[in-house]
Amino acid sequence: MRQMLAMLVLCATCVTSGAACAQTATQPMGASPRIEHAMGQLQTRFSSANTTHDGRLTRQQASTGMPLVAKHFDEIDTQKNGYVTLPQIEAFMREHAAQR
Repeated sequence: MRQMLAMLVLCATCVTSGAACAQTATQPMGASPRIEHAMGQLQTRFSSANTTHDGRLTRQQASTGMPLVAKHFDEIDTQKNGYVTLPQIEAFMREHAAQR
């Protein structure tokens, strides 16, 4: 989880945020400041990558703005809709963090 969050934070600093819309994510009560910061960065990255501002990230949008999500797109898109949502990405991260 730390590595994935660190990668997301690192990648987030490389992306210029041009999106005014921000997705809200559910954060657990008592989450550490570092986790909250990483989740905030994830929300910002998602919002920037989601150029259609519809709350759905296509494979192309992920490839352009969130390469780690693009790399694991098929694993994250569990419903095989052709897009992923912020809650799906968060669930994927939590699942993989639990495995570490």
